[in-house]
Amino acid sequence: MNIAVLVSGGGTNLQALIDYEKSRPSCPYHIVLVVSNTKHAYALERAAAAGIPAQVRSPVSVLGKERAAAASRDEKRLAVSDAVLELCREYRADAIVLAGYLSVLGGGILDAYKDRIVNLHPALLPKFGGVGMWGHNVHEAVLAAHEKESGCTVHLVDSGCDTGRILVQKKVPVMPDDTPDSLYARIAPHEHEALLEGVCLLAAGIGNQEGCPETSVPGTGR
Repeated sequence: MNIAVLVSGGGTNLQALIDYEKSRPSCPYHIVLVVSNTKHAYALERAAAAGIPAQVRSPVSVLGKERAAAASRDEKRLAVSDAVLELCREYRADAIVLAGYLSVLGGGILDAYKDRIVNLHPALLPKFGGVGMWGHNVHEAVLAAHEKESGCTVHLVDSGCDTGRILVQKKVPVMPDDTPDSLYARIAPHEHEALLEGVCLLAAGIGNQEGCPETSVPGTGR
């Protein structure tokens, strides 16, 4: 399964995907493209180091500076989504992986890649999802709600925001003295595991069935 990985930041989850593919000849996916919505994402350097084609599709790069400044949020999201769809078709991506992608896809890409887009979210959906729930905002909300556990979720992307069918979840306890930083540090290693499991499930065709049992990543023993 050829995948395009969409990123916005440091790219640690992208690196997990790269390392897994390089270490296993039987890996069920192949990264053909990395796309960032910002030119400053360190993930672009990770892609370059791995020899993976990388592109930037931001509102400014797609619309131009003046049009982007005048466009609404939805107009910018749709323009970027359409540009990403064009790239995914050009590189013949079979599926799309959102690995820390801090934007919302919309328009034709959701139909063209229906049930073939997965997203990693840093909480146990359906709790703490939706607009504004990303990064430390999520962990702050979890702590403010006095939750006893948190974790991460890999889910299929639909027309909502963090509302698609759940494929994989990993849970960790929330400690009484946790800060957003310490909670993130406990969740982060499980994000890599969950994302790998979710992508492998999608490659195996499990993502097209109702329900999705928890499983280990093939070949890892986890």
